[in-house]
Amino acid sequence: MRRATSATLLCTLSSFAAIEAEAQVPVSPDTELPAVSVISDTDAKSNKKAPAAAQQSSTPKNSGGGAPQTARSEDNSDVAVSPTGIASPVEEIASSVTVITSKEIQAQQRRTLPDVLRSVPGLNVVQTGGPGGQTSVFMRGTNSNHTKVLIDGIDVSDPSNPNRSFDFGQMLTTDIERIEVLRGPQSGLYGADALGGVIVIYTKAGKGPPKATGMVEGGSFGTFNQAASISGGTDRYNYSFNVSHFRADDTPVTPFDLLPPGTIAHGNRYDNWTYSTKIGVDVTKDVAVHFVARYTDATLYFTGNPGDNLSRSDFDQFYTRGEVVWTTLGGNLTNYFGVNYANLQTDNYSFSSGRSSNDGERVKYDWRSVLRVAPGYTIVTGAEHQNEQLDTPALFAEEWNRAGFAELQSEIFRNFFLVANVRYDDNENFGGHTTWRVAPAYVIDATGTKLKGSVGTAFKAPTLSQRFQDFPPYFFGNPDLAPEESLGMDAGFEQAVLGGRAQFGATYFYNDITNLIDSNATYTSYANVGRAKTSGVEVFASADITESLRVRADYTYTEATNEITHTELLRRPRNKASLSAGWTPYDPLLLTASLVYIGETADIDRATYANVTQPGFTLVNVAADYKLKDGVSLFGRIDNLFDKHYENPNGFEGTGIGVYGGVRFTN
Repeated sequence: MRRATSATLLCTLSSFAAIEAEAQVPVSPDTELPAVSVISDTDAKSNKKAPAAAQQSSTPKNSGGGAPQTARSEDNSDVAVSPTGIASPVEEIASSVTVITSKEIQAQQRRTLPDVLRSVPGLNVVQTGGPGGQTSVFMRGTNSNHTKVLIDGIDVSDPSNPNRSFDFGQMLTTDIERIEVLRGPQSGLYGADALGGVIVIYTKAGKGPPKATGMVEGGSFGTFNQAASISGGTDRYNYSFNVSHFRADDTPVTPFDLLPPGTIAHGNRYDNWTYSTKIGVDVTKDVAVHFVARYTDATLYFTGNPGDNLSRSDFDQFYTRGEVVWTTLGGNLTNYFGVNYANLQTDNYSFSSGRSSNDGERVKYDWRSVLRVAPGYTIVTGAEHQNEQLDTPALFAEEWNRAGFAELQSEIFRNFFLVANVRYDDNENFGGHTTWRVAPAYVIDATGTKLKGSVGTAFKAPTLSQRFQDFPPYFFGNPDLAPEESLGMDAGFEQAVLGGRAQFGATYFYNDITNLIDSNATYTSYANVGRAKTSGVEVFASADITESLRVRADYTYTEATNEITHTELLRRPRNKASLSAGWTPYDPLLLTASLVYIGETADIDRATYANVTQPGFTLVNVAADYKLKDGVSLFGRIDNLFDKHYENPNGFEGTGIGVYGGVRFTN
């Protein structure tokens, strides 16, 4: 498939202000997910009274495609899988994890993944313009390529990207069942790339009688969206087939002050077709087979540098995973055998530089076992082998990575839960690396207070491009680069009051990152010369004001400092706040509103490349959904209600006020 040459990508990333100017963003050719456990709604609910460590990973009936479909409540929000690798009640997890369900995504009418993630505490989402623009996520002040992203257990980082990061801008939300945002270093379980945290996305699995759904939406900036799906299942099999189309024909991106005199501004045009499927079959009572596949074909027409003619990028992204699950020892031992394949290809077309193409490919084989050794004690072990390659007109490079890990989940004594893991990665080029994590949590019965903490290490391996891509005679790769490393910790509490109708909590976090990859002193190659520290506080409060009104507020304070230059890292706001509310004044009508405040940030001027302070901004969105009758709903929303003008990053105009509406039907 396709992707732009590294040289062109480096120029493009720089000119579009999407790369961290401190340039300390490496790329890891390592594999990282222990095959994700697949636990059905029924299985998770049956363990409602059990401590997390005692929960069996019994045969994952009809969950499909390696993606956990876990739930103890109707919206799946009080169980998380990503912190431990198996379904665990949130109240027993020490990690800071945000769970976003499909119901929340539908209620707020978020059509792209960046729109969903903007309000998550600890994250700053930076997008070069409107839909389809290159999108980076900075988690807890770490670099944008320090966040590991998995879709249905598949590592979707891009080997052809110079910093091996995932572009969030190409993912639609129609088929997403839930998103788990796991903050803090997670390499002990997930391997390389997880210095800041992990974002795990699970797509929808079919259940019940055959069902067809559809959606049509139109609105501002030439927006026209459609989606359709067919799904269903029994106690022996399930299936889901989905297609989504997103189109926006005229989204302003380039600020007027960057346009040369007499130049006409062209709005971005974006077109995205996404197809996905998930199938699960119970072959016998002890053996299940799961399959998932996803393909995205997208095109972005963009203005590029203000003086350039309209340019184009074509994106082809294909991900698939097959998995066999075998349960034995009376349900106390479950083995997962899986294979993943990912191919990411982009063609860039520019009037000034012509066509360029890059192709990244990854194949991973993995095994994982979940053994319940005694009530309150579960051991998770696994091994994996990954091959990754980069193919451009100027370079072909590949490497392998092998890894093994073990994790203990335990209830040491009543209400004291402990998760500890260790992992060893062996890479073809940089050798071995060991990471670990310990995360205890204690619940005080008398007050319902949860005390939590974690400490762990993480690493980020240098990318194929950073090691082997040469641009003679000016710049050369460095095959001797070492991995970036980090030590991170957090500690906090969560408290329920008013009989559980309200909750609040706070978490302090700290990360010390060393061996950061940056340009050397002569700017002719890369070197491990950087060091950074990030720290801050995440605070939240939520309440059910009435049975029909729920509100939530989040605030994050972040300090992110380059320890070499003693300057703030770019695009990490010190202050971020969000507020959301959902209200059902009467049964057929659902109203939602959200506010996101992003404080001022250090940035680079797009025109002069000088250091600047980018002003903060506040965005308000409102949405309504009205059920006309069974199976038919009308919906509408207003984004950026007060038409706030902002740039995030500098030199890229944020999308102004937009009005959208449509109809959704289900048979």
